[in-house]
Amino acid sequence: MKQVFTILLTCSLLILTAFSNPKGKKLHIIFMGDSITEGTAMADPEKDAPGVYAAEILRGQKKIARVEQSNQGFSGHTTVDFLPSSNADFPKTLAAAENFTKDQGSLLIFSIMLGTNDSAISGPNGSPVSPADYKQNLQVIIRNLLQRFPNARIVLQYPIWYSPNTHNGARYLQEGLSRLESYYPQLDTLVKEFGITHPHQVFGGSKTGLTYFKEKKEELLIAENGNSGIFYLHPNEKGSWQLAKIWVKGIENAIRH
Repeated sequence: MKQVFTILLTCSLLILTAFSNPKGKKLHIIFMGDSITEGTAMADPEKDAPGVYAAEILRGQKKIARVEQSNQGFSGHTTVDFLPSSNADFPKTLAAAENFTKDQGSLLIFSIMLGTNDSAISGPNGSPVSPADYKQNLQVIIRNLLQRFPNARIVLQYPIWYSPNTHNGARYLQEGLSRLESYYPQLDTLVKEFGITHPHQVFGGSKTGLTYFKEKKEELLIAENGNSGIFYLHPNEKGSWQLAKIWVKGIENAIRH
């Protein structure tokens, strides 16, 4: 009888301990993207990049114990640059992820926002990238990530709006913006397809960035001098914070599953 009581007491203590420590999740997030992810236009990207802010937001949640993030954003880069075969950005991303996997019991998340440079008329590597090729490139990237990290989760963040006169070293213009918008259904399809082959591992982010940044361009985006007048492409500090909030929505969805 005494032995049974001891076992019951031990079990009760374990249960109470589990519920008394809601801050259980440890997150390691790799943010993959271009100059927007990198925070190129920020005065101090190490403090103001959207991934830094997203980690800060997540740290404030009760059920999360720790959040570490790695910024794998590269200015001017496309899905072509992230393809494993290109041997450009993918090895760096793998190295960052491998470093995180040393922490046992943590959840590895890849947050990917690519498409801005893919959509350009000319300039970035591989541009213009057709909607079909954009989908195929991401498909290859995701498959390789999941093959290397089978327990990881991936959030496909939808690229945000830029002004239709965007023209710096690369040409975007209205043609590019229209192409960017055509990527949205491709991302939807990827989430559905991976939902069948890899249930609860690939998630779509929030689509609100397209209209939100358009409506608040002067408040959230930097006015830049370009070859076709003042254009809006990169978030300012406030815009970076708002983008982080949008990214967190998709990340929270991935954590829940």
